[in-house]
Amino acid sequence: MALDKWISVFFLVFSMIYGYSSYNYPLLPFELNMSFLPNTMPMVLSVLGILISCIILFSSKEEKPDGQGALDIDVKRLHEYKLGQAIFMIGAMLAYAVLLRPLGFIPSTIMFLVGCGWILGERKLHIMITAAVVGAVAIWYLVQEVLGIFLKPLPWFMG
Repeated sequence: MALDKWISVFFLVFSMIYGYSSYNYPLLPFELNMSFLPNTMPMVLSVLGILISCIILFSSKEEKPDGQGALDIDVKRLHEYKLGQAIFMIGAMLAYAVLLRPLGFIPSTIMFLVGCGWILGERKLHIMITAAVVGAVAIWYLVQEVLGIFLKPLPWFMG
């Protein structure tokens, strides 16, 4: 079985477990009559994950004349893939998770977005910084002010 099929099987199992756990999430008494429950979005995400995984799993691929699928990963040519970028992106995600609490949401998100843009090859710093600042502040505003979920925006020494 091709690699994309194995990945879709993994995401299918993950989505099913995620959906089961979100469906069995214990609700508080005052949450029972709410129109949008705390487990509504996780259930929707799990259903979407199951649907997309099934589409990938049961779709057919074009076969090359040599018998390999058109989109299979060739292990012999693994050095040609951009594994360095993938490893640095995973490292950036880990650093973001570690720095989110001490630095606050806005500075750590700006650094994460600019760093990931740099890893992926963007070199126009003025565009990256502008987009990162606008995106981080907009997301913080939506989460903090619109949804009412407290999200520490700045480092501990600034506020």
